[in-house]
Amino acid sequence: MNKISMNRFKDKAFKVFGIFCTFFGLFMLAIFVGDVVLKGIDRISWDFLTNLPSRFPEKAGIFTALMGTCWILFLTAIIAIPLGVFAGLYLEEYGKRNRFAAILEINITNLAGIPSIIYGLLGLEIFARVMGLGQSVLTGALTLSLLILPIIIVATRESVRAVPRSLREASLALGATKWQTIWYQVLPASGGGILTGVILALSRAVGEAAPLIVVGALAYVPFAPSTPLDEFSVLPIQIYNWASRPQQGFVINAAAAIIILLLVTFLMNGIAIYFRNKWQKKIKW
Repeated sequence: MNKISMNRFKDKAFKVFGIFCTFFGLFMLAIFVGDVVLKGIDRISWDFLTNLPSRFPEKAGIFTALMGTCWILFLTAIIAIPLGVFAGLYLEEYGKRNRFAAILEINITNLAGIPSIIYGLLGLEIFARVMGLGQSVLTGALTLSLLILPIIIVATRESVRAVPRSLREASLALGATKWQTIWYQVLPASGGGILTGVILALSRAVGEAAPLIVVGALAYVPFAPSTPLDEFSVLPIQIYNWASRPQQGFVINAAAAIIILLLVTFLMNGIAIYFRNKWQKKIKW
């Protein structure tokens, strides 16, 4: 076999291996989702969504965990989105290109890969103990904001960087200030990428359990939080609590709650894909 034939063989082998890896991942995901749906789909009902936790599996619901998840998601969004987007804009548009900026960029990228449990320990010490916020929804939201902040900053910088330099130069040539150029030209042009990054970051936050367990989210809360300083639970912790119990009824409840959590995550990812495609059709350069 000569070198050309060998290269063609490697090309085909790599293609077959790539197809195998793709379908293996999809197959395993289908098994997991199918098993969860078969176990929990019959348990989903209006009562399951609106009932409070109970020691009887047939009476237990996810209302408090669902409301806690909504609170966490809302507070995390209003804290992390402005900080992440404006930090990314500043670093990309105003920051100087020197060694310090390079070190800062590397560290922000590395922060996105730190295990979430580390953020939980940080949130426990700073927000729960030093700031005295305790085991509240606000503590959980601030901790998750730290978790997704590097992701939003990186997504913002990449989206802003993709905007052609000629667009900025044309705006500045017409007499616009730097801020006007950013606000009226750069932000609308990069909005699709920023929004996609933000939603994907939030969809990661909604499935996190480890940092919230560390900061004190409770497995059993008999009421839905009504203020940011109330105690709370979230769906991942509720699922973990039910799945660890020996009764079969709670295992079925855990499967049903996983379906609800998957639907929330798929919905958020679907919204991200929709806006990304919509922006890509609108922006042409």
